[in-house]
Amino acid sequence: MDYRKIFDNNVSTEDFDKWRTRYCDELFADIIEHSKLGIGKTALEIGPGTGQATEPILKTGCSYLAIELGENFTKDMKSKFGSYDNFQIVNSDFETYEFDKNRFDLVYSAATIQWIPEEIAFPKVYKLLKNNGTLAMFMTHTDYKSTNGALHQKIQEVYDKHFIPEIPYAPHLEYKNVINYGFTDFECRHYHKVREYNADEFVSWTRIMAPQLTLQEPNKSKFFDGIRDAILSFGNSITLLDDIVLYLVRKQ
Repeated sequence: MDYRKIFDNNVSTEDFDKWRTRYCDELFADIIEHSKLGIGKTALEIGPGTGQATEPILKTGCSYLAIELGENFTKDMKSKFGSYDNFQIVNSDFETYEFDKNRFDLVYSAATIQWIPEEIAFPKVYKLLKNNGTLAMFMTHTDYKSTNGALHQKIQEVYDKHFIPEIPYAPHLEYKNVINYGFTDFECRHYHKVREYNADEFVSWTRIMAPQLTLQEPNKSKFFDGIRDAILSFGNSITLLDDIVLYLVRKQ
């Protein structure tokens, strides 16, 4: 199973778009300021999915290019953002795609570059960036243990019994290793959000995570039913604390 295509092959674009965790305005403002993005500048997004991190970049007026491995996601992106004159997307594999002479002021990844081996990802991005260009990589870490101690324990019991993914999640790179590939001015910034979900919402959100998509029956049904029942038994409410992590580096 190719984890890079697991979302496109196993989740409807509607569900992915609805439940994929969103980022925040402050993060995009920082990326745009760091890369001085605007009209006359160029940006490349690696693996946009259904575009959770796309529109703020498009709205700067920069020349935007996305490369997306998933055919369904590519169609969804064209439908959603095709009205922008500065929008372009290629349905291809970043690892092998030839970008010709394209050079970018910004290359960015919203929780996608970790699916690419770092010895491929980081040197290729470095080559694609203009001098003084920005590489921005970000993702969300969600904590629901701190605010729901007893509920978290009950959910963990469900994990212990029924969470047996066909293929364990194993990212191909460590974000902090980017400094070993010629990049400079390494920064890490954090942004925080709070979400409240009921049982069905939480199950819908966790259902689209990569390891969960590899669950097989009967554990799959028992896993999601167990999580739903746990949250229902605690008042049908769970609080999620999002830590959005942004890594920024430059090519000198």
